[in-house]
Amino acid sequence: MNVNISEVSPVPSLFSPISLGKIELANRIVMAPITRVRAGSSGIPGGLMVEYYRQRASVGMIITEGTYPDHASQGYVGEPGIATDEQAAGWQRVFEAVHAEGGRIVLQIMHAGRGTHPDINGGRRILAPSAIAIDNKTFTEKGEQPYPVPEAMTTAEIRAALEDFVAAARRAIEAGADGVEIHGANGYLLQEFLSPAANQRTDGYGGSPQNRARFVVEVVTAVAQAVGAERVGLRISPEVDLGDVFETDRDDVLATYGTLVDQLRPLGLAYLSVLHAEPGGDLVQELRRRFGGKLIVNSGPFGGQTTREEALQQLEADHADAVVVGRALIANPDLVERWRGGHPENEPRPELFYGPGAEGYTDYPFLEAA
Repeated sequence: MNVNISEVSPVPSLFSPISLGKIELANRIVMAPITRVRAGSSGIPGGLMVEYYRQRASVGMIITEGTYPDHASQGYVGEPGIATDEQAAGWQRVFEAVHAEGGRIVLQIMHAGRGTHPDINGGRRILAPSAIAIDNKTFTEKGEQPYPVPEAMTTAEIRAALEDFVAAARRAIEAGADGVEIHGANGYLLQEFLSPAANQRTDGYGGSPQNRARFVVEVVTAVAQAVGAERVGLRISPEVDLGDVFETDRDDVLATYGTLVDQLRPLGLAYLSVLHAEPGGDLVQELRRRFGGKLIVNSGPFGGQTTREEALQQLEADHADAVVVGRALIANPDLVERWRGGHPENEPRPELFYGPGAEGYTDYPFLEAA
């Protein structure tokens, strides 16, 4: 059989445009949601955060750092929130600055679940699917402390958390975000429900894979109904052991996450973001097939910093529609220009990833200044 070359779909270039739902990207480099803890005790994005995100507006889409939907769900000292009008107004300045540079930005809504401490969230209760603590320590305003045993959520508290996600999404869109990403990964509340290690409930939200997926389905569905599915993405990290979720049984993982994406498919979400060591592997690609929409991938901390070559390879192999990049964008605000031209890159300074100031945050040089 003769094939007309002009009829063969071209391999998507890293620098070609793409639409994720209603979000139009100029290229396929997506900025990862990177915790940077520069919002102070108020959780209100200030001028420093405005400049940080503005500098990186040339990427196809920025996903903001995890942002708490209510004060009790704050997971880090200095984490920004979207729980109040004042916090939303701070984010509005960020969104306006990114848009002024021609960029696109979505806000990631993150409920830490049991991954917090009373000395982080202002002495509020710690809620999770089950009363099981993370066997580790976290940094608080009083130094490192063990994670506390959380309280198992009641059905009413599960419903209240869902409403917090919806209210946060509405605030973000009203403030000018191009969309929202629901954080269902990294061992935080939504993945705690998905994980049999963290969720040992015996009601309709625990036990079977379908029951463990129920809360995530309900949250994403409610947010999609509130702000439009084509402005909503979901981030998941199956098999990634962060926060003691211990998803070690591949059959159970596929049953749980397969059920999740099967139920989300009819919504027509903007995208699914998957953090996994093998984006091109059987698990991620099966979830992509069943999701039926756009997939963005992030190999995260597993293989070191994402390189230009790795990003190109993911697209050329058709493992994803766009690639999520973290550390390279911390150190190179003009990464798109550097990758497009094959220019040298700045090296990240990990010792400055977390902290209150501009050093290691907004002071990485651009090409013309390097």
